[in-house]
Amino acid sequence: MHAHAHSDAHGSMNRLALAATLHCLTGCGIGEVLGGVIGTWLGWSTVASIALAVAVAFLFGYGLGLRPLLGRGLGLGQALRLALAADTVSIIVMEIIDNAMMLVIPGAMDAGLTSPLFWGSLAVALGVAFLVTFPVNRWLISRGQGHAVVHAFHAEATAADRRGQSTHDHVGHEAHH
Repeated sequence: MHAHAHSDAHGSMNRLALAATLHCLTGCGIGEVLGGVIGTWLGWSTVASIALAVAVAFLFGYGLGLRPLLGRGLGLGQALRLALAADTVSIIVMEIIDNAMMLVIPGAMDAGLTSPLFWGSLAVALGVAFLVTFPVNRWLISRGQGHAVVHAFHAEATAADRRGQSTHDHVGHEAHH
């Protein structure tokens, strides 16, 4: 029985890490594309476009994390603290790997948005970033950090909902780390 419980814990941790990494990938992917489109439209340099893409990736990454928390009735300040705790390391790792890959793939940064080279390079870069970020998220979750913080809040809020109590009354100390 102990081996079964151990296996369930690993499966649960893997599922949570996968969800966290896909969430991060979505925000970063939107950021890269939207940042590239806006930077190109404004005629910005490569460095300025990368900076914009990274900023937009963080904005969407945090935004995607905030939405369900705000939907639970959490105040903006507390939801923002949870989203920052859950997503910051994941987004940083994904953005570093993604942008490093785009810089090392020959011609990727100079390829226009209509170029198959740009889209193929972006797909490869995000794929490699996903593969690097997944174990980082899994490690954070195993330490009770990253998306484990939000997961703990959701579990506590669901239990409070079942008891018919407000989630505001039962947000644990995890939100304050």
